Amino acid sequence: MIATLRSLILVGAMTTASAAGAEATRSVLSFDDLQGWAEDDHGAALSVFLNTCGDLNDPDWRALCGVARTYEGDAARSFFELFFRPVLVEDGKDGLFTGYFEPELDGSRTRTDRFKYPIYKMPPEARDGPWLSRREILTSDVMQGRGLEIAWVDDPVELFFLQIQGSGRVRLPDGGALRVGYGGANGQPYRSIGVELVRRGALGAHAVSAQMIQAWVRKNPEAGAELLFHNPSYVFFREVSRVAPELGPLGAMNRSITTMRSIAADPAYTPLGAPVWVEKDGKKPLRRLMIAQDTGAAIKGAQRADIFFGTGDEAGQAAGRLKDPGRMIVLLPIQRAYAMATDDY
Repeated sequence: MIATLRSLILVGAMTTASAAGAEATRSVLSFDDLQGWAEDDHGAALSVFLNTCGDLNDPDWRALCGVARTYEGDAARSFFELFFRPVLVEDGKDGLFTGYFEPELDGSRTRTDRFKYPIYKMPPEARDGPWLSRREILTSDVMQGRGLEIAWVDDPVELFFLQIQGSGRVRLPDGGALRVGYGGANGQPYRSIGVELVRRGALGAHAVSAQMIQAWVRKNPEAGAELLFHNPSYVFFREVSRVAPELGPLGAMNRSITTMRSIAADPAYTPLGAPVWVEKDGKKPLRRLMIAQDTGAAIKGAQRADIFFGTGDEAGQAAGRLKDPGRMIVLLPIQRAYAMATDDY
């Protein structure tokens, strides 16, 4: 996702069949090669790992998940060092970290003068392949009178960015809330409106962020409304009622993700559910063990990751500012790490 448009990928073990993944090099490192490894809270990472490892089908991962439940507290570091080896996967592209978050919008379960922009469920005919474009969906009556509305919100710009993130919460007038998750898409290609603003000269490449794009759209309402149609991709939602309010949204593994411990990665290079050591540089360097529990349409490559920043406006501002270099190292079961290595070790 955002951040990126969230994609739903089936949970599995390491995917190696893709052409992109086959071209990568894999080097086995030692834990001494990981900058700041000893200083991290490995217990926090282990808790997040346990949240999804039980869903992995591969025997190697299932066995490690069972063992992981016998470790806790200070012993968590030993678990990772005993049963995993760090593997640096490279595909010739520089490392890049961005951020994503769970938006919060104001809305209602019924349409009012204020709340008039609908969050739609996916219509059955959209599941059969490429369907109508964003413009056609929003300017025709194809969605009308079909009971496809989950809720209505008060801001079409925030609704557009909710689609970019792929999940979010809606604050209701009575003080309650509902959570929506990715329910499918219209099959049209995703086009970045940030890239389009740079192409037009409306924003400099260095100035592009979610906040700057939203500000431009609001400052130029007519041109801004037309700009949103530049992206023909349209995301539909489903109501997510089984996730407790205090937990994070569902990721690609259909489990809640965790603030600053979950990342979206490319499953062609990083297995979903795997621990990943993050060495993010930039103004605020970060050295932390995270878990690959999500994916995204824009998250492609061996050294590309999206860090989950949490829920709400503050998380959104922090996530929107992140665009830093660095490297990520996936932790794989020992035998698998050495079997997949393409360099001498």
